[in-house]
Amino acid sequence: MKTPLSWIKEYVDVPADVTTDELTHRLTLTGLKLEGIDSPGAQITGPLVIGRVLTKEPEPQKNGKTINWCTVDVGDANGTGEPQGIVCGAHNFEPGDLVVCVLPGGVLPGGFAISARKTYGHVSAGMICSARELGLGEDHDGIIVLPADAGQPGDDVRAVLGLDEEIIEFEINPDRAYALSLRGIAREVAVSVDGATNFRDPALRETPAADDQGHPVVVEDAAGCPVFVARTVSGFDPSVATPDHIVQRITAAGMRSVSLAVDITNYVMLETGRPIHGYDADKVQGALVVRRGRAGESMTTLDGARRTLSTEDLVIADDSGIIGLGGVMGGETTEMSETTTRILVESAHWDPVSMFRTGKRHKITSEAGKRNERGVDPTICEAAADRVVELLVEHGGGVAEPGVTVVGTPPPAPAITVAGDLAARVSGLDISEERAVEALRAVGCEVTGTGTLSVVPPPWRPDLTDPQDTTEEVIRLVGYDTIPSILPKAPGGRGLTRTQQLRRRAGRTMAGEGYVEVISFPFVGQADLDALGLDADDARRNLLGLSNPLNSEAPSMTTTLLPGLLKAAARNVGHGTTSVALFETATVTLPGGDGPAPILPVDRRPTDEELAALTGALPAQPLHLGLVACGEYEADGWWGEGRAVAWSDAVHAVRSVADAFGLTLEVRAASVAPWHPGRCAALLLDGDVVGHAGELHPRVCAGLGLPERSVAAEVDLDALIAAAVHLRPAPAFSSYPVAKEDVALLVGADVPAASVEAALREGAGELLESIRLFDVYTGDQVEAGHKSLAYALRFRATDRTLNEGEASAARDAAVARAAELTGAVQR
Repeated sequence: MKTPLSWIKEYVDVPADVTTDELTHRLTLTGLKLEGIDSPGAQITGPLVIGRVLTKEPEPQKNGKTINWCTVDVGDANGTGEPQGIVCGAHNFEPGDLVVCVLPGGVLPGGFAISARKTYGHVSAGMICSARELGLGEDHDGIIVLPADAGQPGDDVRAVLGLDEEIIEFEINPDRAYALSLRGIAREVAVSVDGATNFRDPALRETPAADDQGHPVVVEDAAGCPVFVARTVSGFDPSVATPDHIVQRITAAGMRSVSLAVDITNYVMLETGRPIHGYDADKVQGALVVRRGRAGESMTTLDGARRTLSTEDLVIADDSGIIGLGGVMGGETTEMSETTTRILVESAHWDPVSMFRTGKRHKITSEAGKRNERGVDPTICEAAADRVVELLVEHGGGVAEPGVTVVGTPPPAPAITVAGDLAARVSGLDISEERAVEALRAVGCEVTGTGTLSVVPPPWRPDLTDPQDTTEEVIRLVGYDTIPSILPKAPGGRGLTRTQQLRRRAGRTMAGEGYVEVISFPFVGQADLDALGLDADDARRNLLGLSNPLNSEAPSMTTTLLPGLLKAAARNVGHGTTSVALFETATVTLPGGDGPAPILPVDRRPTDEELAALTGALPAQPLHLGLVACGEYEADGWWGEGRAVAWSDAVHAVRSVADAFGLTLEVRAASVAPWHPGRCAALLLDGDVVGHAGELHPRVCAGLGLPERSVAAEVDLDALIAAAVHLRPAPAFSSYPVAKEDVALLVGADVPAASVEAALREGAGELLESIRLFDVYTGDQVEAGHKSLAYALRFRATDRTLNEGEASAARDAAVARAAELTGAVQR
């Protein structure tokens, strides 16, 4: 919401010593966050003065254009006192008129520098300005003609045009629709700024009583439109220009000046917060009828779009059909134009939920809809309509017809029961009941009772519905900045849980492996799973849908971390990062549960049975660890050549986490999307598959924009945590020398190396300190269908030096066990 400071001060008196920064700081503390302070003339420098046109000589040009060669009195502003010669292409002025002149040396918005230059056969020393050239509006058909009493030639014109005006922009929360008006902002100033007094409510005015002479209105849906007011102005002159002060104010608020009638309705909406609509009364046929849309109906709105209506849309119709989407946008058939002389003014209160749904359904965003869908004061419809009529009569020469139509009554605000000391208990501040009552009355509430208060919110505050809302009002006026910052004391003997400690251990291990942690949105669509190449029957395609997704392309909770990780990696690659290594620990959502979740009561603690039913309805949400890497695993340099990321690096990263948990993962070949079928490993813990790792399929890399041979892994971290050794004993070290034994075993090509290693460990016994696969060979010296695996075995005792016979015996036992379990033959 943008508003000139002078407009705010028109409705509330602010002490002269309160600066704009102090005023906006205080409003920010109470909920109206400052977005910025600007000035229309901030980009204009140099001499900008009032000029009086002395002569105007039209000169037709060869291109068919006629320019005016003018002499303009600019007083002493040009340093000589002599008239200034200026070429002007506009024609909406005459000799004797006061105009706005920028002289050589001035700079207009956009960095447009003004100098004396020869054009159309004359030296033009300056420019006579239009509203667009000064950044005051879109009007470029003519220059600005000032009132006769604007000042003397040579006077600075900034104050006259409001160019020095400070424009304050506030960020308005959706629940504070009342602040989308000068009425609401001025009231906030009155209750927030020390010394601000005498709030003058622009919606507080005497209005004529309703009678039966007004335009007939029938409201068929009173719930959707509780109040409808109609007034008529006749004899309006559509050729009258909008007064400059109104144009300046609505332009400063970010709206465009259209015509006097439209500008007045917008002006009153900004002033009071109540959206107003005007019809060309001569185009309205019969009574106005407020109802819901009917199947098959359509209309053309003011933006020229043809819209098919829903049976949930609130519409306004006459004998000719639909003429408006109630509270959102009017219709083209009854639009006010340059020939409108009778104006039917509508001021109605609409159901906010219907307004929001209609605007979203038809993709219409309007200033009126923005206010109506957030909730507007229903009690000021008559006052707002009367204010519009007053301005149409004052500036447009019209006459207010005697008829006044008022249908319906504003819905009453329900009373809220709240403890008088609730604000003190919630905030920890010493807020007495008297101070709480004072604050609530300051924002417009009616408060009765002591100890237990009965609070009736004001009609412009539909956001106040429960005791916590009223408590927030009290605390924000007392001052959020006065709430002490007191940290709770941690109870002794507690700290991070086992799961939290292990999760951090996993993060530290991944960071140590060179991976950077990211956080992705947990939302996906079927297109994301298509990009992974998942089969139609893949369990990961069974998604839990969201009833109100943030993005229609990602309407479900994810069952895998890979879509978010791969997108993050592709984004980094697209920005020029050649080597990427990312990881994420987050939950995935697996649909299931025992039916819909029950709605639990809020006035008591749920029973154990109710909590069990709620827990049973929740889907499984296991914690996963995912990673992706591409580019170089080791950079090259003076120390030697680098190495590209390989599928084994993904396996190694996950096994490093398992090792940090005191676990050993078994690795087997697998074929699972989105991995390359020949470079994919299944990761097993105690015989159960807990994840997969390997090189991504080339089609997946190409589709997502990742480099070829990128790698990824995903593992069930909950399963690893459940089996983890939480407190690992310190390792024992032997001071005795190691005995080295190497063995080469011939096994079938389909036998996993991990199975052979496990058999060797089992057979070697307690003397085995480490085992490492250092060579895999297939070739002419190995029988077809077989492979040779070479292992380095290291034996050591804690109490003695092993002799050759002990090391050999342990080696032979290991080979024998491998032969028994895997069919291995020693080469």
